Amino acid sequence: MNIEQFNYDNGTVRKFVIATSIWGIIGMTVGLLVALQLVWPDLNLTSWLSFGRIRPLHTNAVIFAFVGNGIFAGVYYSLQRLLKTRMWSDLLSNINFWGWQLIILSAVLTLPFGYTTGKEYAELEWPIDIAITLLWVVFGVNMFATILVRRVKHLYVAIWFFIATFVTVAVLHIVNSFELPVSFLKSYSWYAGVQDALVQWWYGHNAVAFFLTTPYLGLMYYFVPKAANRPVYSYRLSIIHFWALIFIYIWAGPHHLLYTALPDWAQSLGVVFSIMLIAPSWGGMLNGLLTLRGAWDRVRESAVLKFMVVAITAYGMSTFEGPMMSLKSVNVISHFTDWTIAHVHVGGLGWNGMLTFGMLYWLVPKMWKTKLFSDTLANVHFWIATLGILLYAIPMYWAGFTQGLMWQDFNPDGTLVNKDFLETVTQLRYMYMMRATGGGLYIIGALVMVYNLIKTAASGSFMKDEAAEAPALEKAETGHAGEYWHRFIERRPIQMLVLSLVLILIGGLVEMVPTFLIKSNIPTIESVQPYTPLELEGRDLYIREGCYNCHSQMVRPLRFETARYGEYSKAGEFVYDHPFQWGSKRTGPDLHREGRGNKQNRPDSWHYLHMLEPQNISPGSIMPAYPNLIENDLDVSSTPDKIRAMQTLGVPYAEGYDQEAVADLQIQAMEIAQSVVKDISKDASDAKVEELSKKEIIALIAYLQRLGSDINVENTQQASAENNTTNP
Repeated sequence: MNIEQFNYDNGTVRKFVIATSIWGIIGMTVGLLVALQLVWPDLNLTSWLSFGRIRPLHTNAVIFAFVGNGIFAGVYYSLQRLLKTRMWSDLLSNINFWGWQLIILSAVLTLPFGYTTGKEYAELEWPIDIAITLLWVVFGVNMFATILVRRVKHLYVAIWFFIATFVTVAVLHIVNSFELPVSFLKSYSWYAGVQDALVQWWYGHNAVAFFLTTPYLGLMYYFVPKAANRPVYSYRLSIIHFWALIFIYIWAGPHHLLYTALPDWAQSLGVVFSIMLIAPSWGGMLNGLLTLRGAWDRVRESAVLKFMVVAITAYGMSTFEGPMMSLKSVNVISHFTDWTIAHVHVGGLGWNGMLTFGMLYWLVPKMWKTKLFSDTLANVHFWIATLGILLYAIPMYWAGFTQGLMWQDFNPDGTLVNKDFLETVTQLRYMYMMRATGGGLYIIGALVMVYNLIKTAASGSFMKDEAAEAPALEKAETGHAGEYWHRFIERRPIQMLVLSLVLILIGGLVEMVPTFLIKSNIPTIESVQPYTPLELEGRDLYIREGCYNCHSQMVRPLRFETARYGEYSKAGEFVYDHPFQWGSKRTGPDLHREGRGNKQNRPDSWHYLHMLEPQNISPGSIMPAYPNLIENDLDVSSTPDKIRAMQTLGVPYAEGYDQEAVADLQIQAMEIAQSVVKDISKDASDAKVEELSKKEIIALIAYLQRLGSDINVENTQQASAENNTTNP
């Protein structure tokens, strides 16, 4: 037997371990600030630290910086050992590391300053999207080249999940990132309205599936058996888990859009496949937990295994709760509420966070050839983190139930009990305080871990190139009599990639092709017209300030919704929305019927004063003030470019209108400024009106006053019975 000697690359793994720790602390700290801003709005210290701008920074930092670096650390370590070979290219490994950190840094330098696409979990602008694509290709090339030069014939189950992760994330990112650049850091989504919503939540749900789940399942299948020193419970169960999961998961995105303007057939598909998803998800959870059968004494003694047990349990809880929340009877309570926030964080803090911590506690002593500095501190971290998760999740569940039920509460005479949305907001302050306390404890635990790992590394000796040896791979591919059928697939990584690609494309194509090609799915409405140039600029400001993080623009066809907001939202009302702005969380009220002539029918001056001093206009509000909008002049230099971009996307502006747009913008701005000045100032001079007309706040008011005004139903109590067909 020909034994070959080689070295594992631990240097790249070390860099990703360090980056995971640093970005984890940063991302969680930003999350804590976001949580505290919902308790004390005065913590919105400046425009670039306002809730709407840094909430996307928090999600991107945790998902792509903390979890992303954790994925790369685990993959680069496990892949080499499972394949008995060094990574194919040290150069590509280094490009992967430094390129990924630059992408994260670019998020830090753009999101707080309002450069965003306005699409959740995909907020980064087009040049960064291109960079992400290139870096993902670098990672994929390095991974597959390594697989092709392996010294092990069969691919272990963890590698199946790594392959599916690579191919699916590539498809999701590319499809969702089709956008038309307007300038260096400004673009519009290629899709509009309902179609954009479907693509976004096909991406958003499956970003959770294939970035936060499948790679971590691969890490579970490697690190749990290693830490427990036991084989995976069931090889055949892992096969079912893998193939069923990647096929079913991709269909479930529409369950984020129940009761919306998305066609009913697409919503129903999302529900059906979401329920089916319980089976493979729990199959994986049980495979992980049962791997520890007979090793529970070790679990009591090992902090590493404690973290992993809680992680797998949290995975099981999240993957049961998610399908339950996709049931319409449950979704009508949970959607737009803090219940969703609790659900997401059980997965994020419990599944991703705890498995990452366990992996780091296992990796660092191995790579530094020493023992963990303090098992006691590791156990302290475990209990602090577990308590932090409970103190975070339980108040958010309570807040979600409170919101969902208060929104639906009617008096015997058929009027809303809590007619003013603000009445539900003021009930949540102490729950938000407890949430922040739980998050703070979780961060303290992470800091304890960082200290423990630094001391561990200081006591050991890091081996950058770890010596190893293994027999050369036998090239024969004939297999053996009686060999399990799946072994044939495991020997062929390219075929596995192609089969994975085919399986994940089926669901996406079935849902998207009819929505894009069959016009009856998105009926147009003659009265719906394109935004005026001023309204378009105001919409861009709305997106820049992250207003979609707190406000939805989707009135569902439910009695309590139409009674509160007005006529329910129609698919044809969003045909010119690039991107859509339906939102996913109501910290504030829905705004789709906020426009002039609708149920609220607020004057321009109300919006001006509300943006300037929201607590004075709405006592108890947790909305931040936006004095920057009143201070900043509106930049109209790119308005003609935006009009031309919209024409390219199919918005029916007249030919040559880009040359007239600024003049029309200024006329409308003067009208709104005159209305505001007349109401709020004794000095209604032309100079004062002209000065105010140039400010950003006027454009935002124009947009808000346009919302939902193409369909004007003044009294929704008298609307057709169709509005109230659903009365939960």
